[in-house]
Amino acid sequence: MTQGTDKQPGVLRSLDWWTIGIYLALLTFGWLSVCGASYTYGDTDIFSLDTRSGMQIVWIGTSVCLGFVLLMLDDRFYDTFAYVIFGALLLLLFATIFNPHQIKGSRSWLVLGPLRLQPAEFAKFATALALAKFMSTYGYNIHRWKHFVATLAIILTPMLFIILQRETGSALVYLAFFLVFYREGMPGCVLFTGVAAVVYFVVGIRFEQVLLLDTPTSVGKFVVLLLVHIFTAGMVRAYTPLRGMAWAMLAYSVGITLVALLFSVFVIPFDVVWVQLGVSVLMVGWLVVVALGTRMRNFWLITAFAIGSMAFFYSADYVLNNVLEPHQRVRINVLLGLDEDLSGAGYNVHQSEIAIGSGGLEGKGFLNGTQTKLKFVPEQDTDFIFCTVGEEEGFLGSAGVLILFLALILRLIHLAERQPFRFGRIYGYAVLSIFLFHVFINVGMVLGLTPVIGIPLPFFSYGGSSLWGFTFLLFIFLRIDAGRNLVRT
Repeated sequence: MTQGTDKQPGVLRSLDWWTIGIYLALLTFGWLSVCGASYTYGDTDIFSLDTRSGMQIVWIGTSVCLGFVLLMLDDRFYDTFAYVIFGALLLLLFATIFNPHQIKGSRSWLVLGPLRLQPAEFAKFATALALAKFMSTYGYNIHRWKHFVATLAIILTPMLFIILQRETGSALVYLAFFLVFYREGMPGCVLFTGVAAVVYFVVGIRFEQVLLLDTPTSVGKFVVLLLVHIFTAGMVRAYTPLRGMAWAMLAYSVGITLVALLFSVFVIPFDVVWVQLGVSVLMVGWLVVVALGTRMRNFWLITAFAIGSMAFFYSADYVLNNVLEPHQRVRINVLLGLDEDLSGAGYNVHQSEIAIGSGGLEGKGFLNGTQTKLKFVPEQDTDFIFCTVGEEEGFLGSAGVLILFLALILRLIHLAERQPFRFGRIYGYAVLSIFLFHVFINVGMVLGLTPVIGIPLPFFSYGGSSLWGFTFLLFIFLRIDAGRNLVRT
């Protein structure tokens, strides 16, 4: 309970109206984009419920009403029932795995008469609540393995269920929660390891078949193993007091590799990678000896990083060619430039790039985009809706939309940092992490910069599930923030 005459006026006065204003602006521009993407020459009524633009008004209206309902609930409701909400959504996700309805090869949709819902969109806010609840409990410490593993389980369980629904793109969104871990004290080396894995994969796969200076040495393998040596020495330099050892490791590894490369180029051509693997074994052995001698835990972690880096790199090719689905493999190859396939996997991205480029500086104007009106871009009102913004509003309109999203992200950071309790702060960072991931990946895949994984652009892509899901995420946080100054009794 709160002290005072009435709870709701205090809540309304405490609401962050700047964020609500940004939300309404994004909804407005999103509806205009859906109109542009779904409009067909000859349509006379864009407000008709028989059109996508008309139905989007329904989704927007219900989202605003839903947001109002979420604001009317007591902010402690979300803390108290976080696990209950999470458990209910997990059961729904699990049940969806056995859903008989397949839409575009995915079982992630529940069909209820004329209504189609995607539980994965709602599981995001439920997971965020459970994460905030668990990480804000008394005595929680992310550096304790027991606590960290339990935290990972909260994230990985819905991810597993969503993958079993054959909806890999939605499952990958949950990786955004690692940004929350970093804010709450997760060592930077863990986040760095994830970035390093991406670099190993991209460089190794992209340049695996390219030979170095007319030698039998693969450029991809050579560069990745050299990076493993450099990164390992850098971690010794950053996380241990033996800085001289770090410089020695770097000098020996780079020096031996350089000598081997020169010998291969000017004397007898051979695969320098074998020398690098030998250096890697010596480096790992050296780290183990030092770890046993000093009994410093960090040396064991750095040893695990070095071994894990090499294991990841050499397993990446197998995973790409034997584990991933054919369409996923083709998309990655197209993104890395290994395949062009403009009539297949690369068609969507190629057409969206044409649409965005044709918009120029100021765009072709509302409902005047030719690429989108002639339906050249598949999924142009859902996953690829940003190409409509680029074609009709041009560079200026696209930049304006991205500035709005940037304003939302910055505002969420501000709200998260002013929370008096860990629950609110953690949930706030979970929300902004989800939004950041969606915007970065969606815009990136439309521009051909990230893999096409099929996730919506918040408040722009057509559909009720994504719009409701993002509204849940945002307005629960706004309600938690609005209660920060209420006096509890």
